[in-house]
Amino acid sequence: MTITDAEAVELLGADGADLEDLCARADALRRDLVGDEITFVVNRNLDTARVGASPGLVRDLAAEAAALGATEICMQGPLPAGLPGEGYLDLIRTIATAAPGIHLHAFRPPEVADAAERMGVTPKEFLERAREAGLGSVPGTAAKILDDDVRTRLNGGPDMPVERWVELITTAHEAGLTSTATMLYGHVETPAQQVAHLRLLASIAERTRGFTEFIAMPFQPLSSVRGTRALTAVARLILAGRIDHIQAPWPKVGRELTIQLLRGGADDLGGLLLDGVLDPSAGQEQGLSLTREDVAAIGAELGRPVRQRTTRYGAA
Repeated sequence: MTITDAEAVELLGADGADLEDLCARADALRRDLVGDEITFVVNRNLDTARVGASPGLVRDLAAEAAALGATEICMQGPLPAGLPGEGYLDLIRTIATAAPGIHLHAFRPPEVADAAERMGVTPKEFLERAREAGLGSVPGTAAKILDDDVRTRLNGGPDMPVERWVELITTAHEAGLTSTATMLYGHVETPAQQVAHLRLLASIAERTRGFTEFIAMPFQPLSSVRGTRALTAVARLILAGRIDHIQAPWPKVGRELTIQLLRGGADDLGGLLLDGVLDPSAGQEQGLSLTREDVAAIGAELGRPVRQRTTRYGAA
């Protein structure tokens, strides 16, 4: 489905009946592309800075996550300052040993750059070694809005340039690692910049086929319900044929809006975000967790089946 940039910008401003029509259009496209299943992954978040200096803690938390049924561990953030870059690879090996078969989804573009710099190698060399050690995919976060002026304003000073972010995420894909695609929206950017961000993600996807899903995360509390629904629907229209899955980020938007997004183009709930009992504070979203019963209730309310998936959307 093709829409022009001007049409996309206009649709981002949809409200009332126009918004309902847009969401219905996006939802029909979702049904045609991926069917009616609502998917989810059972995962556990870890903060690299929180656990990176304690291999024993990492080992125990990984083993606990696997015992609780997690198929994915998501780890973000840099290693504590002063530790060698090899520590990133040590973390991967520790998790692979403690939880054989679990998928490690870790290290955003800034961490990839940091690891390569600390190790004195290129990002490609680090990513190839990370994959060999057991890394399965990388989070496509730190994208914010892929516009250098916006990124500078959001960061309060220089930020990783768009060109560098694109280079690093593309290199990850070329190294055989998949990634998510994200947008942090609802602050100083314009609708035209949101559209340009989606177009850039689409162009990367056409070249690499490396994105598993798109996640639009609101810059709370500035983002509106209307704007969140419109952006999710427009993302479905623009990314069709390039990125199959659109995630409803339930920890960011709450249950009610999650239901609306799943009626307006989204098909995935993301992760359950298990806390565990050994050290619940080791993850960045402590206390935010879904159960399988919660997921089943959402599916029942929408009249749609639910399915646990792997990180790459296979059968779990």
